[in-house]
Amino acid sequence: MGERSRSDAERRAARLRRTAAEVFGWDSLLPEQLEAMKAVLDGRDTLVVMPTGSGKSAVYQVPGALLSGPVVIVSPLLALQRDQIAGLPDGARAPGAVAVNSDLTAARTEAAWEAVRRGDARFLYLSPEQLAKDEVLERLADTRPALFVVDEAQCVASWGHDFRPDYLRLGQAVRRVGRPPVLALTATAAPPVRREIIERLGMDRPRVMVTSFDRPNIRLEVRRFRDEDDRRRALVERAAAEPKPGIVYAATRKDTEYYAAELSALGLAAEAYHAGLRAAERTRVHDAFLAGDADVVVATSAFGMGIDKEDVRFVLHAALPGSPDAYYQEIGRCGRDGDPALAVLHYRPEDTGMQTYFAGRTPGRGVLSEVADAVHDHGTDPADLDELRRDTGMSRNRVTAAVNLLEESGAVATGEDGGVRPDPGTPPDAAVDLAEEAADAHRRTDRTRVAMARAYAETTGCRRRFLLGYFGEEYEPPCGACDVCEARENGPEGAESTQTGTEPGARDRSAVRAYPVGTQVRHAEWGEGTVLSEDGDRITVLFDRAGYRTLSLEALAGRDDLLTVEPEGDGREG
Repeated sequence: MGERSRSDAERRAARLRRTAAEVFGWDSLLPEQLEAMKAVLDGRDTLVVMPTGSGKSAVYQVPGALLSGPVVIVSPLLALQRDQIAGLPDGARAPGAVAVNSDLTAARTEAAWEAVRRGDARFLYLSPEQLAKDEVLERLADTRPALFVVDEAQCVASWGHDFRPDYLRLGQAVRRVGRPPVLALTATAAPPVRREIIERLGMDRPRVMVTSFDRPNIRLEVRRFRDEDDRRRALVERAAAEPKPGIVYAATRKDTEYYAAELSALGLAAEAYHAGLRAAERTRVHDAFLAGDADVVVATSAFGMGIDKEDVRFVLHAALPGSPDAYYQEIGRCGRDGDPALAVLHYRPEDTGMQTYFAGRTPGRGVLSEVADAVHDHGTDPADLDELRRDTGMSRNRVTAAVNLLEESGAVATGEDGGVRPDPGTPPDAAVDLAEEAADAHRRTDRTRVAMARAYAETTGCRRRFLLGYFGEEYEPPCGACDVCEARENGPEGAESTQTGTEPGARDRSAVRAYPVGTQVRHAEWGEGTVLSEDGDRITVLFDRAGYRTLSLEALAGRDDLLTVEPEGDGREG
């Protein structure tokens, strides 16, 4: 870097630090925060992966106060939008903020847009569903946004196919509002997920900032049960005994009600939370938890995204989660203050069946066929998603999920105007076949994620190493803060040698080829993939088509043609 460039960078850093202190009251910034902020201020696409509670929002807030136009923040939950706005500072120099959502009256919606137009509101919060509306995109384009922020960006990849399908269409929204620089924020993204976020959002050679996934203050524990009644009793007793507040995650709405009732009977302020509750009730529970009026919230996965509460002391799971991604996201909501916290998974092998069922949910052939026919019926006159919904009589989520699969397979395309057009060379039946292949690929990957969650529950090695390895981060055990490592430290002398796969009698690894974390590989049957972790004599690879697979290094050593190393990546990450 030349002297002039270095001087410019130092001036930008000083400007950001000064704004952080004078506007937001922050005396210092983390090095990774500052680096990401400089990239944003330079107008560069940026992907930031930081653990929950590490200050990701500051990455857009500080440079956003210095940019020349409004900052659009795509945020998935209305409660989260409200909390983020409430957390902004007051004062003459403080950037104003508004949210546009379905809860607003027409008059308040107009007032919010007018505040953005006048420059009184620098930050505009929107849900992904709002950005699927033509009128919203048109009004947003008129404001000439200076930055487009995607919060909880993992939804673009890992959950987007069935959870909030509108997340998958944000790349088109970015183009339609004038292609401002994009900032994607997430707490959980392994290397393959990061690549998918970059691709789906159309990011151009982004600056990628990834900090450690490790949360050393969270103790990891798994308890295995044969009997369901024993599990239920143990979870209630643990939730009652641990310091409060805490969160219990249950697999079904019925279970949230059951556990909340059991804990309430013990005299605790326990609340159930799930998507079946009325919006006002969900808001009440959310606010009670933040205010400290609820000891325990028992919830489905619908609760917790973006919860800004530092003193959560435990997260207990009443059943196996659908993936290590979901598990890490959920346990990351405890111990944000840095004090000791606890994450316990209460597990039965039978849980795998339910999660595998959930993982298999994608639009069926009938849904795909109806949507494909509707797109083709419009011919050269493209249809938007609302027209397709009216044509088919389906819900918006169903139509959007089907269009996503048809588009992923190349059977349809969305233009700059938001209209969905068929590929002239692909008749509807062929389009459905291609979309079904894409859906099958997603189902395979999602089911292997369930298998990885079960592998975490059943591992005999360091649980922290397993979780961090899943996200592509190397870790040398013992961690001293998981049930396995603690048991070995307190067990027979020499037991901990099994932690690293170097127990007496282990084979000589010197002749076995190494596959460092992050290596791009190609398997003779499963195609291209990325090495996520190495544990003793095994590596875990995420294959684009076949999902997560664990391979024996000894078996690979005898087959030079089975797993080959690919050339370096396509250079899209900067």
